[in-house]
Amino acid sequence: MGWPCGPVTVKSGARSPDCNRAGAADGAAAGSTGTVAGVWAETRRVTPAKAKSVIASATRGRVFSFIQFKKSGDRGKAAVAGLSFRAGKGCRKITRADRGRRRAILRSRAPANLLARLTVTAPTDPHTRAVGQLILAALCWSLGGLLIKAVDWPPLAVAGGRGILAAVFLLLTNGRLRFTFSPVQLIAAAAYAGCTVFFVLATKYTTAANAILLQYTAPVWIAIFAAWLLGERTAGRDWIIIALVFVGMGLFFADGLEFGGLLGNGFGVLSGLCFAAMTIALRKQKDGSPVESIILGNLLAFSIGLPFMFGVPLPSPIGLGALALLGIVQLGFSYWLYARAIRHVTALGAVLIPVIEPILNPLWVFLARDEHPSRWALIGGAIVLGAVTWRALASIRRAKRG
Repeated sequence: MGWPCGPVTVKSGARSPDCNRAGAADGAAAGSTGTVAGVWAETRRVTPAKAKSVIASATRGRVFSFIQFKKSGDRGKAAVAGLSFRAGKGCRKITRADRGRRRAILRSRAPANLLARLTVTAPTDPHTRAVGQLILAALCWSLGGLLIKAVDWPPLAVAGGRGILAAVFLLLTNGRLRFTFSPVQLIAAAAYAGCTVFFVLATKYTTAANAILLQYTAPVWIAIFAAWLLGERTAGRDWIIIALVFVGMGLFFADGLEFGGLLGNGFGVLSGLCFAAMTIALRKQKDGSPVESIILGNLLAFSIGLPFMFGVPLPSPIGLGALALLGIVQLGFSYWLYARAIRHVTALGAVLIPVIEPILNPLWVFLARDEHPSRWALIGGAIVLGAVTWRALASIRRAKRG
């Protein structure tokens, strides 16, 4: 059966480098129709099986169905040449609505010169997926307060123990790692280790509320330096969100804040600076693989905490279980998510969205130990969650606009 000459169209609902750019010179833009260059010429007089292969290759295997009309002059019935191309990685599955659209195409009167109509399913927008990964990472981080209390070990020993477990987890779950030991990779690793160690020291020498609030000065440092180091301008709306976050966190931790403890507060500020430096350095590696820096940082944290593991008894079985969760889930899995998300969000977004972590931290304590938060804490938490939601939704809309 001969193939009529005509264009192949690709339809997509969201911008995607994998599913939208299907061989066309400029790709199919979000929500638009683009032409797959060269496909119709190759499929003019080949078998349906060969055409199926060519089209699947041109669209990178993202096609799940295409309609082939029998001949150029046939405006009526059509034959389905391929019902199910296997959806590529990241593409959504075929839905009932998709099948309905295909039936409608089959019943319609086709243009005379149409070769095929391809329906390509685009994956979730990378930025939207990154926001979800950051929220999930923050959920993992928020388990730290509850789990650390369950480990009967010195604070720096806990930091080192969870560091080595996280490093092993990341080594096992990431293939083809490239340790270049470049300046930016080493800076990110040192900043990661510093963030972990200084936060533990801050919680030792000042209140947990002070330590958390000062660590989350990181958005301010990033807002100041990101334009210079990354070329990412901080919008006026972002400054408003940063202010709202600080007001909300101030209300949330008002009962635990202290103005003394200069040494502990200094460690808290250093923790915030390291968090900002780590995020900027990881963001500069967005075209590579930032996870190597996180592995090196965990190994460095382990080397710092190793001396404090000697001369003390091993934690109890419950403590060992909590330490395993700290290393594998609270650090390992969370930073596995963070390393992937940071490729698709700005440095400021990478620290503003996870700022829900200190708000969620007392929630787990409340559920486990029935410690009720105050009314001001609830108001402050609502302000922080509202500000973060505003920032996340605004960034998703901006990414979809291109």
